[in-house]
Amino acid sequence: MAREVPLDKVRNIGIMAHIDAGKTTTTERILFYTGKTHRMGEVHEGSTSMDWMEQEKERGITITSAATTCFWNDHQVNIIDTPGHVDFTVEVERSLRVLDGAVAVFCAVGGVEPQSETVWRQANKYSVPRIAFINKMDRVGADFDRVVEMMKDRLGAHAVPVQLPIGKDETFEGVVDLIDMKAVRFDVESQGMDVLVDEVPAEMQADAKRARATLVEALAEVDDETFQLFADDQDPTAEQIRAGLRRGVNKAAIVPVLCGSAFKNKGVQPLLDGVVSYLPSPQERPALVAHLLNGDTVERAMDPAEPMAALVFKIMSDPHVKKLVYVRVYSGVLTKGAQVLNTARDKKARVGQILRMHAKKRDELDEARAGEIVAVVGLKDVVTGDTICDPKHPLLLERMVFPEPVIGVAVEPKSKADEDKLGEALQRLAEEDPTFRMNTDDDTGQLIISGMGELHLEVIVDRLRREFNVQANVGRPQVSYKESVSATTELETSFVRQTGGHGQFARIVLRVGPGASGSGLTFESKIKGGVIPAEFIPSVEKGVREGMDGGVLAGYPLTDLKVTLLDGSFHEVDSSELSFKIAGSMGVRDGARKASPVLLEPVMNVEVTVPSNYMGDVTGDLNSRRGKIAGMEQRNEEQIITASVPLSEMFGYATQLRSLTQGRAVYSMEFARYEPAPQAVVERITGGVLAPHGN
Repeated sequence: MAREVPLDKVRNIGIMAHIDAGKTTTTERILFYTGKTHRMGEVHEGSTSMDWMEQEKERGITITSAATTCFWNDHQVNIIDTPGHVDFTVEVERSLRVLDGAVAVFCAVGGVEPQSETVWRQANKYSVPRIAFINKMDRVGADFDRVVEMMKDRLGAHAVPVQLPIGKDETFEGVVDLIDMKAVRFDVESQGMDVLVDEVPAEMQADAKRARATLVEALAEVDDETFQLFADDQDPTAEQIRAGLRRGVNKAAIVPVLCGSAFKNKGVQPLLDGVVSYLPSPQERPALVAHLLNGDTVERAMDPAEPMAALVFKIMSDPHVKKLVYVRVYSGVLTKGAQVLNTARDKKARVGQILRMHAKKRDELDEARAGEIVAVVGLKDVVTGDTICDPKHPLLLERMVFPEPVIGVAVEPKSKADEDKLGEALQRLAEEDPTFRMNTDDDTGQLIISGMGELHLEVIVDRLRREFNVQANVGRPQVSYKESVSATTELETSFVRQTGGHGQFARIVLRVGPGASGSGLTFESKIKGGVIPAEFIPSVEKGVREGMDGGVLAGYPLTDLKVTLLDGSFHEVDSSELSFKIAGSMGVRDGARKASPVLLEPVMNVEVTVPSNYMGDVTGDLNSRRGKIAGMEQRNEEQIITASVPLSEMFGYATQLRSLTQGRAVYSMEFARYEPAPQAVVERITGGVLAPHGN
């Protein structure tokens, strides 16, 4: 049975950061100090509660977001620990979509790193209130002030410290709480369980007073009540500052910054205090705006008394119940055994079980109320982003949009027995992961699986072997190229077929040219005077979209096109939706052929952290990979190199980087954009001619 906690004392939070900033270690300490676990798990030992997959334990990274619930100071804290590796960025995206707040973890040495920027942008997209935790203050080179400045410069965050570190590197021993003006230290013998509160050290008194004044001034800029106290020259009380910070955080106007060392058990309890003090409850978030089936919008309060509405944000294969469906309940009460409507698919289903998850462990519930995040058993025909609701009050919540895969590999089963299992296993993995795709190559008949990077596909293949007992051969990684055009052309296309009965007739005039980057297809009709009946125009657009599935250079999908329907004609008897659809498909392909087709390749943003004495070797290697160096920055004893590099040139880079730097450099990579490929790449892929592929 659920522990009854008032909705105003519920916190739905995510832990987000760049890889290796200490998210999972921080979560493990939170679970320990809240009494959820009785032993601290360690990432390097593969013993954490949240990284429970075998692939996570072996690699020491988070791959799938894991949910858990704990309790602190009479508050229920629902936590999602998200991955930091860019290949699994979809896990962050869908988690932030359903959370009310987030803790952004930064490494005190590395500061704001590439994936830090990515997850920060994702949080901005969903207007998620945040607090920041600067971790690893015990590391050599830790610099609290520098990281705060990086947050302001790189993230545009209104970052304001509410703590100061006492000591740094190996002398880090605790924090100064600028709100209560007390020193907080953590007893080593009790694994940090005993928190020692004392006076601010004499040598830090002046710095602490200045920092507190800065905090109050920054809060006055974003909070009217604090501004009034500031204007009246009154010093706000600790309670007034916390209340002001809570208001400022809830409207994403300020980011309180805390610090500590999760690994050394210092600073985690004040972080928990910050979660319940500053981050909002579900009730404090804006009312849910949903769409009714007639197209109107409706606001639904975060209230158990409202009709039930929930969003499916994650699906997981499970050996015991086949499918676990994670949902965020936005309104009403989701009850075990109740019938619900999947509005997106117009299908009803019955809720078999409701589970509160602790990573892979679970507690069964009778119901889940507004504001809760739970897993449901019994919902079959659902995908990530679907809405489930009360059948008497149908509505649609805003769906999530996921990035397209950028890399693919061919897979084939090793035996007939594996062949039978492969399709089902891949289908279940595709249900889990919206950025994982599979398709059959028309030319070779090969099954191609596509994802966000080499590690992503490596994990997929590993899961096939371990979880589904499917043995498969895997080909070399293949880049997901696309095609577009660089010029504009106008052309007339006719589709005429005469048969024994009614024939087929359609004539259209299209203008085909380049569209905005990332736009896909922009279709416009300029038909006037009914030269083509209005009911046939959507068929032309549908045909154009289908025609873009295979390009004219090497059969890769066409993208970023602007297609305008200018003119045409029809036959009273022989014209049909099918004939205009076929004409649209033929027209866009003929137009692409005449409009100077170009091959587009995915380009990645790459950041390399390297000791200064290896700089020349690393930059030379990036240049040899057609990389464009965007910047270099000194950070302690290391250099940070940022560059744009085509994905096709980055295969095997991890091994080469280790070889060049004796294993002392690290890098991260994320998709940036598509760019026209150079002529040499086009010739290599097309064999030097315009391939008639798919014509």
